[in-house]
Amino acid sequence: MLEDKSQELTPISKLGEFGLIKHLTENFPIVQSSTKLSIGDDAAVIDAENQKVVVSTDMLAEGIHFNLGYVPLKHLGYKAVVVNLSDIAAMNATPTQILVSVAVSNRFPVEALEEIYSGIALACNRYKVDLVGGDTTSSNAGLVISVTAIGLADDAKLVKRSGAKPNDLLVVTGDLGGAYLGLQILEREHSVYLANPNMQPEMEGYDYILERQLKPEARTDIKKKLEELDVIPTSMIDISDGLASEVLHLSDQSKVGFNIYEEKIPMDETSISTADELNLNPAMAALNGGEDYELLFTVSPSDFDKIKNHPDFTIIGHATEAAQGNFLIARGSNQLIPLTAQGWDAFLNKD
Repeated sequence: MLEDKSQELTPISKLGEFGLIKHLTENFPIVQSSTKLSIGDDAAVIDAENQKVVVSTDMLAEGIHFNLGYVPLKHLGYKAVVVNLSDIAAMNATPTQILVSVAVSNRFPVEALEEIYSGIALACNRYKVDLVGGDTTSSNAGLVISVTAIGLADDAKLVKRSGAKPNDLLVVTGDLGGAYLGLQILEREHSVYLANPNMQPEMEGYDYILERQLKPEARTDIKKKLEELDVIPTSMIDISDGLASEVLHLSDQSKVGFNIYEEKIPMDETSISTADELNLNPAMAALNGGEDYELLFTVSPSDFDKIKNHPDFTIIGHATEAAQGNFLIARGSNQLIPLTAQGWDAFLNKD
């Protein structure tokens, strides 16, 4: 967990709960004008300044969402923040504050939590959000991190999952599948290490997809880019559980169907070559892999000319009448393949 194994480690019991919180959070500066009262009182105070407050929370549990055999603690802290900020971005809102709660077993020293909070601090600095509260407690089942993110948005610009209409264009940011394929490489090399600790992991050439898995980024930049194009999405969601699952969420909430084109799904060259190496269908990694944290949204057909050549956006399909269902149009054959939600589900995936 910690790179320097020679240093004397500090048991959490030496600081106690309140001493630990103070120690971990004393170097978090306040950068948001909406933060009126932060850590140190019974509750934080946030002035919404006539905007709508957007709130989301997510929990990461050891053995379910991450494996400390190959996930550095600093990266884990960073990712725990990012996955929540992604939800705020998916509402077309700006993240402003976070609260972080950690449950930790006594096998973790203070220095381990310092590593986690150093990652949290990096994310706060990168996305200009304030850490305004949280909690720490003991755990009998390893490490659990819960983050609540708060954001602000103008009422007229808030985007929900429920606004798509038939014939709307389905658009995705960035590229997909990389995070899942990065996870496959990490799992493969970890298995090799467990079988023979003297074997060096083969990570060369996989930098992009490993970063997509270990240090993803939230697309908080998309809000401004859409504003510059004078585009307000009709619906939006972040891609945390796989493209297919998110399309079905938009379908359910908006009461429409979708056709998406396999050949239009954007993928990085490293993702494609790694999928081939692992005998996986690259499109299936994008559809069912998850953790890409890109944004999936719909726009009116009248906005086509505004986004068609934008480097951050790819039009991958369109909305239909709900009765027509949700389908993937296969590359080259025009075969209609029903979309099913085979992405990440913490209550179904046990391996």
